[in-house]
Amino acid sequence: MKRSNEPIFWGLFGAGGMVAAIVIPVCILVTGLLIPLGIVTDDSYSYERVLAMAGNLIGAAVLWIIISLPMWHAMHRIYHGLHDLGIHVGLKLKCLCYGIAMIVTIASAVLLLQIVLR
Repeated sequence: MKRSNEPIFWGLFGAGGMVAAIVIPVCILVTGLLIPLGIVTDDSYSYERVLAMAGNLIGAAVLWIIISLPMWHAMHRIYHGLHDLGIHVGLKLKCLCYGIAMIVTIASAVLLLQIVLR
């Protein structure tokens, strides 16, 4: 019986969906509603404070999770959506979709580590 790597992608898909469903609406609420309405001060999300959060290892890890997991979720949806539409490129399409997610994950990790280590 041939082993499948699909459970790995389904796990990343599920984790990304959870992050997208829980964290992204809060980010939209704060930056799109609470700050423009003056409920939360602009100083709370100033460049210096956000940079300080990203400079902390825990803050960088949280940002990395918020960036990378929804990307895996989105690329998994795109891959299976194209498959459902009848676009069957096979391994090429799978490598493209998951490769983009991997590049974003690695690039965000490298950039966030540069912020932490400076």
